[in-house]
Amino acid sequence: MSNISRKASEQGSHNDSHEGKQWLWLLITGLLLIAIATFFIHTHGWLLAILLGVGGLIVVFASSEMMIKAVDGYAKRNKMNSFVAGTMAGLSSNIPELVMLAFVLIATPRVGFIVTVLTLHVGAAAFGIYCSALPRDVEGNATLPKPLVGLSTDLYAAAAGVFFSLGIIMLLMKSFAVGSVTGRGSNASLSPADLYVFGVILLIIQIVAVSRLVKRFSKDHKPASVEDVPLEKAQNEAYMSIGAIIAFSIAGLVASVIGGHSVGEFAGILVHKLEQAGYSEMFGAVILSVFASAGAFVMIGTAHIQKKYSIAMANASGAITQVPFLVLPIAMIMLAAFTQTGVIPAVNNGKGVIPIDIHTTSAIILGFPSMLILWKAVQDDGKVNWVETSTMVAIFLLVIYLLVAHG
Repeated sequence: MSNISRKASEQGSHNDSHEGKQWLWLLITGLLLIAIATFFIHTHGWLLAILLGVGGLIVVFASSEMMIKAVDGYAKRNKMNSFVAGTMAGLSSNIPELVMLAFVLIATPRVGFIVTVLTLHVGAAAFGIYCSALPRDVEGNATLPKPLVGLSTDLYAAAAGVFFSLGIIMLLMKSFAVGSVTGRGSNASLSPADLYVFGVILLIIQIVAVSRLVKRFSKDHKPASVEDVPLEKAQNEAYMSIGAIIAFSIAGLVASVIGGHSVGEFAGILVHKLEQAGYSEMFGAVILSVFASAGAFVMIGTAHIQKKYSIAMANASGAITQVPFLVLPIAMIMLAAFTQTGVIPAVNNGKGVIPIDIHTTSAIILGFPSMLILWKAVQDDGKVNWVETSTMVAIFLLVIYLLVAHG
């Protein structure tokens, strides 16, 4: 065990040295692209959109790295084990993305809402596609990590129930008169009160899940693999100072605001240009959802190249479970607050926030089969076969076709 700890520590030191400069180069490159777009390009064309989008996304990546470093340093100082520390780092990486999402919601509220939901389908597709790259046995089954099987299945089932319930509620509100706030027929919409209630309830599930994780795994445990060496077992490791932790947190937050604003500008230009070119509004939403999920793709690919399959699967699963219980509820609360403060215009005679139409409703309700397939694939035997893999990808493609073709 001492040899494993020493090798893990040496490998971690090498990776930290490399990644310590990586976030800085990303930040410089992204800020440079944003500066060029802001000060040297004065026409609202594709070149401006690409520079703002790519530059903003790179800055968001850098801010995510800074937030992860801050949380990782805090976890080591408090002797958290690697599983809890990794989960906390994954949650913290959502902060820059949420800031970015806020600017997208301000620029295009309805499309921003749909993009938020579509990231779930993109994540489900990524999970299915990545499962096809996992080592398989003679029967064609890929064995999934035990922590994923034990901890994610409940969230998959809960997410399936949430999306089914919300979708049915939206259909009922569209079909029947539900008070004077939400309207009826073509005027049906979700009110600020609806979004506040939905958002708070979904966040409670996330809070309970994280609290149970910390209580269950925050102490010493027997590692399931070499990759899961507890952080408290590391030898001769210098802890990050409190000042450095605070500095990384503040710098990451500031960078996320800059990058998020840039991506929000990109979203507005993209949707406008695509509509001018004759493409549907949902076509732009699909592109933005893939854009928003790019960070998770990078982490999954990097871990897979390093043959850290458990870490890659954890990122793939986390990208799914964090959408319905963290990203979506916060987006709902932001939309309600932005509408009440006048940041974004209200709909339905000033009483609604998100219109209930085929796009918003289908994006929500079609999250149910995606989550159901994920729950079935993981829960039944802890393995994924080719049928389950192809089904996850097929459902994603059906959703995308519906939104783009009928947009």
